[in-house]
Amino acid sequence: MDYLPNYLPEPYRIRVVEPVKRTTEQEREKYLLEAGYNPFLLDSDKVYIDLLTDSGTGSVTQAMQSAMLRGDEAYSGSRSYHELSRAVKDIFGYQFTIPTHQGRGAEQLYVPALINKRERESGLDRDKMTAISNYFFDTTQGHTQHNRCRVLNVSTPEAFNTEVVSDFKGNFDLEALALAIEEVGPSNVPYIVSTITCNSAGGQPVSIANLRSVYELAQYYGIPVVMDCARFAENAYFVKQREKEFANWSIQEITSEAFKYADIFSMSAKKDALVPIGGLLAFKDDSLLDVQLECKTLCVLLEGFPTYGGLEGGAMERLAVGLYEGMNEDWLASRVQQIEYLVSGLEALGIRCQQAGGHAAFIDAGALLPHIPSWQFPGHALSCELYKVAGIRGAEIGSLLQGCDMETGEQLPCPAEFLRLAIPRATYTQAHFDFIIAAFAEVKKRASSIVGLKFTYEPKVLRHFNAKLEPAL
Repeated sequence: MDYLPNYLPEPYRIRVVEPVKRTTEQEREKYLLEAGYNPFLLDSDKVYIDLLTDSGTGSVTQAMQSAMLRGDEAYSGSRSYHELSRAVKDIFGYQFTIPTHQGRGAEQLYVPALINKRERESGLDRDKMTAISNYFFDTTQGHTQHNRCRVLNVSTPEAFNTEVVSDFKGNFDLEALALAIEEVGPSNVPYIVSTITCNSAGGQPVSIANLRSVYELAQYYGIPVVMDCARFAENAYFVKQREKEFANWSIQEITSEAFKYADIFSMSAKKDALVPIGGLLAFKDDSLLDVQLECKTLCVLLEGFPTYGGLEGGAMERLAVGLYEGMNEDWLASRVQQIEYLVSGLEALGIRCQQAGGHAAFIDAGALLPHIPSWQFPGHALSCELYKVAGIRGAEIGSLLQGCDMETGEQLPCPAEFLRLAIPRATYTQAHFDFIIAAFAEVKKRASSIVGLKFTYEPKVLRHFNAKLEPAL
């Protein structure tokens, strides 16, 4: 096999294409000004390479598209629902499934239901109520805070140190987790969220050993565990590569093992399940039957009947297939290769990155722009500059996303200031990554002249989606 190149071709053929157009830097400066210096508010036809998110932006497979034709659009008890439920039982071992329109649809069901359960059973202290995670995804944090519950992240100490290489930088700090539970009191912790892979830490994986230890600790204290598992297959791929016990296991076998260590899972299926829309909320068994029933009631109010949950029958059929397609090991290997190629190219320019993870390159904007303080959002400033230079759209994962304390209004501390370049699945090729790397060579030349940003409009929750800003001159 010595004749093979270091970078293997993508393991798929492109049959349908979407045309894009390039714009000038002068045009992009105008578009950015009109969008309030917020790339989220740019129209997609003004973007050349779109790395804002990998959520629902990638390609789907032939099998997934054909499955849509089998959709049963019955309002209640759809055949397509049962097909999806069977896939969830087979892959994850969870007995009850509620489809949702996407991940945050699942969050708006389980978050209040688990908090209500805690309040009924233990009379929790609302002033101390705290949910804990290795690191909350932004919408999970938003729903938690919206329900007047604090959030606490207890990541492993090396998680955000871009100068440290470690196999499982997404892990919980187990000692910090135990101390946090004792400090606020177990009865004041409505749930623990295991996020796999850990997006905010740079798409970093969590080991099975760590998931198991977290679950054992949670069971000791009587706290439910929720698996936030948008990137379950990528996590399983890294476990196979890095956790010796599982080196000879299949991706599906590793997935099944991982999901033993939670009571509920919440999934944005727009990531590893490859679909453009869809989410899942699933319960392992009837041990949380009261929560399950409350979620079904809330689903009718907020999403739709519990056997379709905001999805058409064809979308459920597509999702049932996508759960399996997303575990294709060749696809996962190619995807990780893309991230590694991009990160290596950026680091060769002297641009510090988080070590390559599963779904995105995370640029250390704090290191590249040390003159911009955290309250002027260096990751977001870097995102704006990258768009101006090359029409490439990314997303800040730093102080802007982290937001403010819901009670005091003060900026929450943030462990790192990242610019995330999320790679849509089976969408871009090596030529695109070479273009991104070349764009960063120009951005680096301009680094000292990049200025921070300040708000002209700041939403109270999930502000990064709709905020308007201007240069802090």
